[in-house]
Amino acid sequence: MAKSISLLWGAGSPPCWRVMIALEEKKLQGYKHKLLSFERSEHKSQEVLEINPRGQLPALKHGDNIVNESCAACLYLENQFKPQGTKLIPDTAAEQALMYQRIEEGLILTEKLNSVIYYEWFVPEEERHDSAVKRNREALATELKLWEGYLQKVAAGSYLAGGFTLADVIVFPNVAYAFRFGLSVEHYPKLAKYYSLLKDRPSIKTSWPPHWLPSSQGYDILRDL
Repeated sequence: MAKSISLLWGAGSPPCWRVMIALEEKKLQGYKHKLLSFERSEHKSQEVLEINPRGQLPALKHGDNIVNESCAACLYLENQFKPQGTKLIPDTAAEQALMYQRIEEGLILTEKLNSVIYYEWFVPEEERHDSAVKRNREALATELKLWEGYLQKVAAGSYLAGGFTLADVIVFPNVAYAFRFGLSVEHYPKLAKYYSLLKDRPSIKTSWPPHWLPSSQGYDILRDL
């Protein structure tokens, strides 16, 4: 079954990581996969463009079916392989409502993180606009405080919507990404606790970005946030 699935992915990309966690949770180990380099622009290669005309990763193929957007791919895997592995969509309407809400907010968190990290990582310091840096950082800080509030209401040992769900699959890579780039444990203790709760989960540990393994923190862009 897993052999009919192939994934083109890039290490350290939260969207790629989401799909890999979902594949692990659905017990689809043994799927075909190929690691591509963002630094060498391999995500813009013809191999990727034939599957995803946007030239973005992940690129997931199951038989003749192609699903490239990470959240759509995770939903697809859950719906196609419901009977096996972890049930990623809860039964009750209340839990489903919370799960879908957190998924959408997780995408907003992705956007806010990228607006700071990519701008300050790729734009030379002399070309940055102070107003843009300030605006991006303030927006991200506001977003992170919202998540601290959400997690304040989560019971000890619980996840974003009760049991482990697609919300955690979508959001955890963002949280890990933030701490990778220096987010302060002291400033965001609830996010740090959530990170600690999930970082050793088998599906997450198995799919951990390989170049992150030597150290959990690689940069300090978010250190003072």
